[in-house]
Amino acid sequence: MAHPSQESIFTLKFWLLCTSSFLFSSSFNMLIPELPAYLNSMGGGAYKGYIIALFTLTAGISRPFSGRLTDTIGRVPVMAVGSLVCFVCGLLYPVLTTVTGFLLLRLFHGFSTGFKPTATAAYIADIIPAHRWGEAMGIHGICFSTGLAIGPAIGSFITARYSIDILFYCSSVFALLSIGILANLKETHPEKQRFHPKLLKIKGQDIFEPLVLPAALITFLGYISYGAILTIIPDWSDHLGISNKGTFYIVYTLSSLLIRFLAGKLSDRKGRVYALKIALVLMALAIFIMGAGTTVTTLLIGAFVYGMGTGLISPAISAWTADLSDENRRGRGMATMYIALEAGIGLGAWLAGLVFQDDLNVVPYIFYGTAVCCVIGLGYLIVKHPNRRLSN
Repeated sequence: MAHPSQESIFTLKFWLLCTSSFLFSSSFNMLIPELPAYLNSMGGGAYKGYIIALFTLTAGISRPFSGRLTDTIGRVPVMAVGSLVCFVCGLLYPVLTTVTGFLLLRLFHGFSTGFKPTATAAYIADIIPAHRWGEAMGIHGICFSTGLAIGPAIGSFITARYSIDILFYCSSVFALLSIGILANLKETHPEKQRFHPKLLKIKGQDIFEPLVLPAALITFLGYISYGAILTIIPDWSDHLGISNKGTFYIVYTLSSLLIRFLAGKLSDRKGRVYALKIALVLMALAIFIMGAGTTVTTLLIGAFVYGMGTGLISPAISAWTADLSDENRRGRGMATMYIALEAGIGLGAWLAGLVFQDDLNVVPYIFYGTAVCCVIGLGYLIVKHPNRRLSN
């Protein structure tokens, strides 16, 4: 469904999609820096690793369903479901105030990222010419990552100025605005079906798309570090004397935004694998810097370099997945890649929480361990994909 190559990719529906994604990412990310302390206040400090792990567990479980539904009932309804989950969860956090209730809600909240990004990536591939997928994914990633940066900073400000309950309600408002924008998007699926419960019956082939295995493997190895960082950075920032726990995320995301202006075009022109090799080198270097240094300066330098790495890896991975996917099973291909992403984040978060246990002395070793995963991914690309340009 590619448009003529001379047509601009910057259409109104593309910018509406980007705005919706910005609001969506802001909605759930504004909670991240405040949730560890919130769980501590309920007496659940031992379960900090589950804050991210449970979220990513259901996100991963829901990917086969979101991929199947994206390829049947359409892209827009599936995106709306993801934002709707964020809206509902924001209203429920102030109500479920026990450790068990909180953890169950984190489990449910994960369905949001299990649905919206899958359908969003398929929608972008529908409306953008194939030879500009990397550029489009990069621009969309800028909007999504802006939410990642602004969200935590806003969350910490609201909690300090008002209360965490107000923060939860603000999260709901952002999600509701995201849904409102989606209502103005025209469906792009050419053979949209009406929803029927039988569509939720998942077969083995719906869970995994073997064509995208290389992209999925790199996604898994690359994002283990991200899960660990999300788990330990709030406490590590507090230990180093950073009052606003969103500071790390601001620096990290600003550098990610800067590199994304070039990242998509780099993968389009030099190849997905070429861009991914550079990304993994930067990510491993950044994590080593964060582990080796114990000052605010080294942490923020590491955040900046890590942002550059993830800013490169995200559009290249999405475009590579689209390259490798069958056109009629693009939703399934994207779902497979996102399953790997959630598995990596979830495993990294769970292991970091298991090792951390509020012992700040082990934090550098957690960093080093996740850096090794990036190096393994780099080794795989060097051995299996030497001098490869595109893989479509």
